[in-house]
Amino acid sequence: MAMQFDHIGIPTDRSQPTEFWVPESECWVTNPRTDPQRIEYLRFKNKPQPEPGSAEWKLWNMPHVAYRVDDLQEAIQGEEVIYGPFQPAEFATIVFIHKHGTVIEYLQYHDTDTWFGQETPWTPA
Repeated sequence: MAMQFDHIGIPTDRSQPTEFWVPESECWVTNPRTDPQRIEYLRFKNKPQPEPGSAEWKLWNMPHVAYRVDDLQEAIQGEEVIYGPFQPAEFATIVFIHKHGTVIEYLQYHDTDTWFGQETPWTPA
């Protein structure tokens, strides 16, 4: 299965200048395609408080690495899914897994030319 680096997601408590609301996860996210280092900032409305150190705790409190995949269902076969799959917006379906002690996001894009309706074509990092 083909996989390409997409971005690094970093949780923050600070509002960012250009955030997009994700109803499913109740968080605001920035567009990593407009960041030179491909960083996405995530700010949660109500951060769950699971057991410290657990995969779920890492999801809400630690950075994640995101990869673009061609087939999300194939990508998650045999993986420890901790959140999703879901569509944060019309451009992609995503899922978060726990692998090698870290959180990884897989994105299957449906539209690579937009991010939350904003025209920003995806290009390899």
